[in-house]
Amino acid sequence: MTLVKINQILEGKYTDQKVTIRGWVYRKREGKELIFILIRDSTGVIQSTIKKDNPSWSEAQKLTIESSLTLEGNVKPDTRAPGGFEIGADNLTITGLAETFPISKDKSEEFIRDMRHLWLRSRKMNLVMKVRAETMQAARDYFNKQNYTEVSPPMFISAAVEGGSTLFGLKYFDQQLYLTQSSQLYLEILMYSLENVYCIAPSFRAEKSRTIRHLTEYWHMEGEWAFANMDDLMKFEEGLMTYICQTIATKCEKEFKELGADIEKLKTIKTPFPRITYKEAIERLKPKNPQLDWGSDLGYEDEKVLAEDFGTPFFVYDYPTAIKAFYCKTYKDHPEVAMSVDMMVPRIGEISTGGAREDNKDLLIERMKAQGLKPEDYEWYLDLRRYGTVPHVGFGMGLERLLVWMLDLDNIIDAIPFPRTTRRFYP
Repeated sequence: MTLVKINQILEGKYTDQKVTIRGWVYRKREGKELIFILIRDSTGVIQSTIKKDNPSWSEAQKLTIESSLTLEGNVKPDTRAPGGFEIGADNLTITGLAETFPISKDKSEEFIRDMRHLWLRSRKMNLVMKVRAETMQAARDYFNKQNYTEVSPPMFISAAVEGGSTLFGLKYFDQQLYLTQSSQLYLEILMYSLENVYCIAPSFRAEKSRTIRHLTEYWHMEGEWAFANMDDLMKFEEGLMTYICQTIATKCEKEFKELGADIEKLKTIKTPFPRITYKEAIERLKPKNPQLDWGSDLGYEDEKVLAEDFGTPFFVYDYPTAIKAFYCKTYKDHPEVAMSVDMMVPRIGEISTGGAREDNKDLLIERMKAQGLKPEDYEWYLDLRRYGTVPHVGFGMGLERLLVWMLDLDNIIDAIPFPRTTRRFYP
């Protein structure tokens, strides 16, 4: 018999044909004369029936939730069955008989988080991981269409990219190193050779925030490119976001429907995105948060309020220099303003941060010293300004935050296979 995947059957390709499938028991219901088994593989779920006079009846009785098996039988349309098709079993072979599956008796949020290694088998996580994979592929496709080269920056770093308070330190043989907070500085190195570069890689931040949008280890979609300005940056970011949304809306309709997520909002995303300055953002927020003044860092609640007003992705740009990293370029006539921009979305707030990079070596050194950094720790970075400096821009977009927004997920921990938070690091 032909070995097939379940989705091929559900697509009607093997109606009235004998097939073989392999998978795991998703659900089981046993009667006196008939046993109903829902079987899952990586592509879907299908119902199979086994009659009492079947030679495999005794094997079917033994089956437990999550037991693995091989099943042979005839495919028939059945409107009562999930997916509209059913396999009448001729033969069933148990591959691995499962012990009592713990999640079947307890589905509390806390318990399934503790059982992450088993919960990843759930239909929900199966679907989320597929959308995640398609999102990364869409991002790569867009970068590649724009003639960007994918590169591989290091995870071990010797000096902070962002604020030192969020660094994870570790002993590296006899040295003190850190886990990277962003690949930006290393992308800048490669930019001087390849001009347009990007990576999709992990970043690590020791933030103690406990919100639906924070992880200590997350995946970053980052790009850097030469001979560009702030307008170029925002146009590229909105182009990337729109391409991802439209691609996912086309490719993942089934996943969204089963997850109960609103795919229509992705279809409405188009360029250009609204843009407001940080100053305008403060003016909008001040009636609701009187404590906000020029120089205040926007918090999660502030960003959510702004995002709800727009109801779609938008940009906030021109932040105070004092609250931005040392590498942010400033306006010549207004050094108190940094050429920095955040993209924000409803419910999540900030989803990406980017801006123009300071390309003047002397100004860069001044900014380092002003923030208590030692220029000697960044000699290699300063060399980039000594030898052929060039105006350039870049950004980093959080993959998991993007997924939380697209899929209407309750929490960011559902957007990554193995979440790392202040309290969770198992398995």
